[in-house]
Amino acid sequence: MNNDNRQWYIRGLREGVPIGLGYFAVGFTLGIAAREAGITAFQMGLMSLMLHASAGQFAVITVIAGQSGYLAMMITQLVINIRYMLMSAALSQKINPNTPLWKRMLLAYFVTDEIFGISASVKGELNPCYNFGAISVGSPLWALGTVLGVLVGNILPASLTSALAVALYAMFLAVVIPAAKSDRTVAAVVAASMAGSLAFTYLPLLCEIDSGTRIIILTVVIAAAIAVIRPVPAEKEGQ
Repeated sequence: MNNDNRQWYIRGLREGVPIGLGYFAVGFTLGIAAREAGITAFQMGLMSLMLHASAGQFAVITVIAGQSGYLAMMITQLVINIRYMLMSAALSQKINPNTPLWKRMLLAYFVTDEIFGISASVKGELNPCYNFGAISVGSPLWALGTVLGVLVGNILPASLTSALAVALYAMFLAVVIPAAKSDRTVAAVVAASMAGSLAFTYLPLLCEIDSGTRIIILTVVIAAAIAVIRPVPAEKEGQ
């Protein structure tokens, strides 16, 4: 690893700490649900290392608990996790065109909502080592949290779990607020996203749509609207 890659990795490692703490708290809660569904600690740990998606894993646990078939599980995962295809496509525009295929595949494998959030906020070209650094904290803590949730259940105080989970919200604020303050277009996107999320949460019919599909709809609609209303100038897009 050259010096530039090392610096990017260390930066990602440092900025991935709050994500990892939040993952640990959420994973612990998920592990409790897995134990109630009859899933062992080993099975949960393996699932967490292979599927970096809290909503996706919760859906798996629900399908297993309901004794549904493989087809139901596959369709559920496709619907819930298809948003990661959009995130991967967005990140592919930020990395060097000469990035090797194995790095691209590894980058896509480790895409999560939070990792995408901090990666999208990076100014200029994105070095995949940044993502690898962030996931080096996030992935182990996520797996550890789910395993401990299965093993020790409700031993961890609820107040501590809630406090750790706040780290994720704090991280999102740290990513969104500076960008929104410096760019009115970003601020408009943030406001539209919040309004849309609120509508999908409380309005009849819309509130019945699952969270994964909500994200896909909001992402496509808001991004398309902003692209038409405030297109990026050709010279700025090149930069």
